[in-house]
Amino acid sequence: MPTYQYRCEECSKRFELFMTYDEYGAKQVVCPYCESTSVQRRIGRIRIAKSEEGRLDDLADPSMLDGLEDDPKALGRMMRKMSNEMGEDMGPEFDEVIDRLESGQSPEDIEEALPELGDEMGSGGMGDF
Repeated sequence: MPTYQYRCEECSKRFELFMTYDEYGAKQVVCPYCESTSVQRRIGRIRIAKSEEGRLDDLADPSMLDGLEDDPKALGRMMRKMSNEMGEDMGPEFDEVIDRLESGQSPEDIEEALPELGDEMGSGGMGDF
């Protein structure tokens, strides 16, 4: 059954109702908090289900790499998106690097501030990203 989101115009509280498609528009909606019928439908977020293959295909799009070498914030966003799509926890060090990139810090500055990361990531350090 679909979930419909509403906001009460009397008490301003938000709530959800489960209704069949047949009930929607035919059934009167009543606020569960104050029992007012003066409610407004809200449009919520939608979710699109993708297969793992579809998500990986999106990550392989070469256009995602355009301009990353000159834009640390874009590099950080791309790395966060890849990490989220892969669904694996990369650890606190990875999260710190992404946070620093998203704040605008260059990979070189991050490597200088966190030299121990270069040892953990191999001989090339962060320059390999």
